[in-house]
Amino acid sequence: MGKVCVITGASQGIGRAAAIEMSKREDVDVVVLIARSADGLAGTVSAMGDRAKIHQLPYDLSDLDGIPSLVEDICREHGGIDLLLNVAGYADPRSLLDTTADNLVQTFTINVFAMLILIREMARFSDGRPAKILNVASTAGITPRPGWVAYAASKAAVVSLSATLAEELAGSGIKIYTISPGRTATELRRKLAPDEDPTSIMQPEQVARVIRTLLSDDELTLDGQNIIVRQQL
Repeated sequence: MGKVCVITGASQGIGRAAAIEMSKREDVDVVVLIARSADGLAGTVSAMGDRAKIHQLPYDLSDLDGIPSLVEDICREHGGIDLLLNVAGYADPRSLLDTTADNLVQTFTINVFAMLILIREMARFSDGRPAKILNVASTAGITPRPGWVAYAASKAAVVSLSATLAEELAGSGIKIYTISPGRTATELRRKLAPDEDPTSIMQPEQVARVIRTLLSDDELTLDGQNIIVRQQL
């Protein structure tokens, strides 16, 4: 029986590119796509092949209370989750004096809290099942980003929680990987750097290929680390 792969933020950017890559794997039978935009998910599906079974789940991850039921439904329908890709991200770049409580809450809800609850619920249903989780952080979480206060702080939190959970879940059969992409031509990046030429920076497909490699059965040494994915200019 093949693997079940769940991808959040699958309607665009790195999430879409990762969905396309993972659907090519011979050992992945089911790809569950989660994103707020149903139209965006449909666009992702149209770009994927027909080898794997694709399940679209339009869902707003800011609804934290609904995530346990979401994960339970996936596990009951497909027998569990083997690969979880936490790609969904939110950015509303503001300077310190312009940052509001709502901005902080929304940013951390999508980038940190939803990710943490998804991992918690997956672990709750894993029952010793070997699995891999990949969390997408950012180089913004490890280097200064003036004007991006909430976003940078949230990505630093992703790096920290990933390292902590890798230790806590050691021996459970669940391995946690973290990548921190540098400048990548995504819709979210356009919010952060609207004047940047997207053709001059790393493309989502390049990040997706790294993700596919890390989530292969052969990769057993890079979990628990924050892996920087950056195009050398």
